[in-house]
Amino acid sequence: MLTRVKSAVANFMGGMMAGGSNGDHPGGSDLPLKFPYSRPEFLGLSPDEVECSADHIARPILILKETKRLPWSTGYAEVINAGKSTLNEDQACCEVLVVKRRPAGTSTPNRTPMTRRRSSLPNGEGLGLRENLESSEDLTFHYWALFDGHAGSGAAVVASRLLHHHIALHLQEVMEILCTPTLLPPTCLGEEPVNHHLTPTSQRALTRAASLRGAAGAPGSPSTPPTRFFTEKKISHESLVIGAIENAFKDMDVQIEKEKAVYNISGGCTALVVVYLLGKLYVGNAGDSRAIVIRGGEVTPVSAEFTPESERQRLQFLAYMQPQLLGNEFTHLEFPRRVQRKEVGKRMLYRDFTMSGWAYKTIEDDDLKFPLIYGEGKKVKVYPLAQYEHGADDVLVLGTDGLWDVLSNQEVAEAVTSFLANCDPDDQHRYTMAAQDLVMRARGVLKDRGWRISNDRLGSGDDISVYIIPLMYGNKQN
Repeated sequence: MLTRVKSAVANFMGGMMAGGSNGDHPGGSDLPLKFPYSRPEFLGLSPDEVECSADHIARPILILKETKRLPWSTGYAEVINAGKSTLNEDQACCEVLVVKRRPAGTSTPNRTPMTRRRSSLPNGEGLGLRENLESSEDLTFHYWALFDGHAGSGAAVVASRLLHHHIALHLQEVMEILCTPTLLPPTCLGEEPVNHHLTPTSQRALTRAASLRGAAGAPGSPSTPPTRFFTEKKISHESLVIGAIENAFKDMDVQIEKEKAVYNISGGCTALVVVYLLGKLYVGNAGDSRAIVIRGGEVTPVSAEFTPESERQRLQFLAYMQPQLLGNEFTHLEFPRRVQRKEVGKRMLYRDFTMSGWAYKTIEDDDLKFPLIYGEGKKVKVYPLAQYEHGADDVLVLGTDGLWDVLSNQEVAEAVTSFLANCDPDDQHRYTMAAQDLVMRARGVLKDRGWRISNDRLGSGDDISVYIIPLMYGNKQN
């Protein structure tokens, strides 16, 4: 998915997950596959149907056979490319996952609690994720994802099977905090959390008292550094979810890169992920796929092609790549406040150049250095679904670049709105049919001069995958 993080920040989440220049490991054909090629599991295709779907001349559009296979009556459709590659290099995944709490007394998530542990990398088994076994102490999230393979389908297949497990593992690390909405996340685990019910004056007094206790020269604190005061950042629950998704992308990238040494995993891939959790939609995008919300006929983009997002991330990346520029005095990591020596060995909130959200890490001696960065960057896209009322025609559209290469956001919105307006609002198949119509509009019709769409424009010759997710079902979850 994201292995090009080594070459440039822009390619970290804007490029390929674990893809080299040709996407193939030398001698890769002699290595076993990590997972066999197939189409999305929820399509329920037989091997013969999968083979028939790879017709580059007819380019049949595949749709859901049963709407109950996906949550919220989600619609889905896809079509193979016009000959660019033998296989359809797009992949898709949709799950409803229940994250279990960690066993009491453990400080880190158990990555393989029910199976023998061969490595630290999840393999889609025994991760404490179960469907229909939810209890009041569990954390449930909905997950939709599209992956667009480049120079092979292998990385996209692997990411479609495993990325949601990485997300679940990182959510498990912070689920106790997420399940306590009245308390702000503690900067350092083990500290007293911030209580929303305290008055601002009382809270400021407590924060300043804590800052004074930790300041250089104050009783019980290190006396070597000069006194420096900082306003401590307040980190939201939302930022913890964003950090979990970002770290999951990074872990998926590392896993694919590592496993290319032992498995035939061809190419790299982009990734577009939507997580519905606690009333909000979180959209993570690594590449050129796209997501838009259509509400009341109006378009709201909820993803962006990932590039270096801010000066914060560019500076942190430069510091990461060339630490000698810091003169051994600064750390490229960012913390909500200055780290104190007594916190070495504890877990504290941080973020790196790859992140706009926050996560926890174990503090080391190097983290005591002066922070290079103190400021805010842009956030990952979050859509507060629970704050709005949504009708039957209000939807979230996800599509790979095969869709957006030939249709604009507005053209997609007009096509979907027009199609749904002519459907029975109670018909649960309407969203799949709308997805099929959208793919057909982008693919076009085969003519003497190739695939053509409206106004005799050139149609998409790329793989096209589309979700249409009705948002009114999200309101019913709250």
